[in-house]
Amino acid sequence: MSREGQDPVNPNPVIRLHPSDNVLVARSELGLGQQLADPAVRVRAQVPAGHKIAACAIAAGTPVRKFDTVIGVAARDIAPGDHVHAHNLTLVDFYRDPAFCQDVRPVDYVPEAQRATFNGFVRADGRVGTRNFIGILSSVNCSSTVIRQIAAHFTPQRLAEYPNVDGVVAFAQTSGCGMSSPSEHFDVLRRTLAGYARHPNLAGVLIVGLGCERNQVASLVESQGLEPGPAVHTLVMQDTGGTRATIAAGIRAIESMLPAASAAVRQPVPASHLKIGLECGGSDGFSGISANPALGAAMDILVRHGGTAILSETPEIHGVEFMLTRRAVTPEVGQKLLDRLAWWERYTAGHNAQFNGVVGHGNQQGGLANIFEKSLGSAMKGGTTPLQAVYEYAEPIDQAGFVFMDSPGYDPVAVTGQIASGANLICFTTGRGSMFGSKPAPTIKLASNSAMYHRLEEDMDINCGLVLDGELSVPQMGQRIFEHILRAASGEPTKSELLGLGDNEFVPWHLGIVS
Repeated sequence: MSREGQDPVNPNPVIRLHPSDNVLVARSELGLGQQLADPAVRVRAQVPAGHKIAACAIAAGTPVRKFDTVIGVAARDIAPGDHVHAHNLTLVDFYRDPAFCQDVRPVDYVPEAQRATFNGFVRADGRVGTRNFIGILSSVNCSSTVIRQIAAHFTPQRLAEYPNVDGVVAFAQTSGCGMSSPSEHFDVLRRTLAGYARHPNLAGVLIVGLGCERNQVASLVESQGLEPGPAVHTLVMQDTGGTRATIAAGIRAIESMLPAASAAVRQPVPASHLKIGLECGGSDGFSGISANPALGAAMDILVRHGGTAILSETPEIHGVEFMLTRRAVTPEVGQKLLDRLAWWERYTAGHNAQFNGVVGHGNQQGGLANIFEKSLGSAMKGGTTPLQAVYEYAEPIDQAGFVFMDSPGYDPVAVTGQIASGANLICFTTGRGSMFGSKPAPTIKLASNSAMYHRLEEDMDINCGLVLDGELSVPQMGQRIFEHILRAASGEPTKSELLGLGDNEFVPWHLGIVS
């Protein structure tokens, strides 16, 4: 990555990401008529930071390349210095050789005795939590108010005598009844609820149902292999005596779990117990230059220490899936990823969905013209290690290393699936400034640029804009992120936790017909 057009007043105004690129990225806002280092390139428009300009003449129909990857073709002749964006860039899909396993490189694992550690909660089955909550799940929307009121009873004052409990949190949801059964939606909902119920960041769980819903509590528990006991309680409102009686019974159930939950203490454990969900939201033109590759560098470190990195958001690898299939450890793993993309193509056909090319308003304002360009940056969060496995949404992840979990690109839905799959911490990159948190697994937010970081510092944990500013290299930023992850996993509060976010971000994926 090089910088051109340096001058004392506006140093490094553009970034050339690859020698083969025919576009440059504006490091800061470019003015009409501004002359870059190359005399042949004079800026021909007012160009916002993070957007692209043509580095040379690009004829109509010619591929436009960023990171030496085609992100579209010129819709018309583009002159050197022209602003290149959705107005003159056309998305054209084409065949890409998946080249299964071609780029698989062996991982230089750190010897077990030398691996990094964090202080976590070790559960009876050997899994490790980064937080210690008691959770309340609703089997159906009809019991959501009840579980919220049960959780609201446990104020900080009432929990003061249980210092090792991070809180009592309600995971209310809006489905569970008016849905096809059996169906994919039904299976996904149950898998998601079960993933939370057995999550290592929960010391105990209460599941509350209404009684007449399709997602019956008893069959939910039985079908998902959950075992009622001291740490798993269930209530059915119609059997318990209604709203107030269920709230009272729920409070008693939580009170019975608190002493054992508070008896749990943190202890040193290897970083191999970390499962990190990788998310991006409110991306901009800098996300693929700073925050996403830096997070990828941190995940390479994590994998070397035996941990697990979970990339998701299937629509946001559309167009760059070959970057992952070439790293698949077997052709079968690579094909499973392509099969999920084919499912998404059928699922979104005829709809104005991101998968079909259109990105969100904030993405476009931040310099991303289409889904291929966004995907190019999004995939970088996964680093460079081999793709070990591909999972469906909320499917338990049992393979260490870099893996992929199918999900929508909508942040709360994607993160909900990652947590249900076992992620005990989330790393969330953003260029525009997403305000997001999650429970029971906390979220670390990584800003792609310094201007946004300083404007929203109360919400952002890490400033990856230091890469753009020339203060840190991507590997150095990756090391800093990895060290921050270890501290957060050991209990250091994230910015979203300090702000109280995470109570409304449990959003299971809705699929199919609601009747």
